[in-house]
Amino acid sequence: MEDPGRYKALVLSAIQCIDLTQVGQAIQIFNAAREQGRRIFVCGDAGAEATGAHLLCDLVKSSNYSHPTPFRILALREEMPKLAHMQDERTHNRLFVEQLKDFAEPEDVLMGICVSGNSPRIVNAIDYAAWIGCHTIGVTGFDGGKVAQLAELNIQVPVTHLGSVEDALVVICHMIGHCFAGQEIA
Repeated sequence: MEDPGRYKALVLSAIQCIDLTQVGQAIQIFNAAREQGRRIFVCGDAGAEATGAHLLCDLVKSSNYSHPTPFRILALREEMPKLAHMQDERTHNRLFVEQLKDFAEPEDVLMGICVSGNSPRIVNAIDYAAWIGCHTIGVTGFDGGKVAQLAELNIQVPVTHLGSVEDALVVICHMIGHCFAGQEIA
């Protein structure tokens, strides 16, 4: 059993590792996408899927009411009825790519959230989005994995404690979302 005080110290250490310059770059990319009427797609693997959906809620619940141009943001899902026929691992790892094929266009934005940076679903989505001309943002932990190599911008939490990385990824998404809450961005 992990001591709560030790866990707290690990989480605080992980949060201290967040590069605020990179978070600021992501905020600029999101703001430009909104101003240009571009779509923003967010996807996460496993528990990070909820983190992506949470970012969507942060951006939509308050910022769309205080700004004349709303965010056009969509959380891609791991379980889609349209793709229920994709049962084998190879095709399952293309779930996000198949969703992007329906909606993504050049200059849109894809943000992939993945603790390891090596989730095949996230790697494939980032690769596809970059190939069609989307801006790509990775939010990763550990060494950043393949996502760090592929994404135009990778916000990395370079620690190896799983729980603290997951918590730090949520903090990054809150930093982005709350930046837009109730204020005008020039």
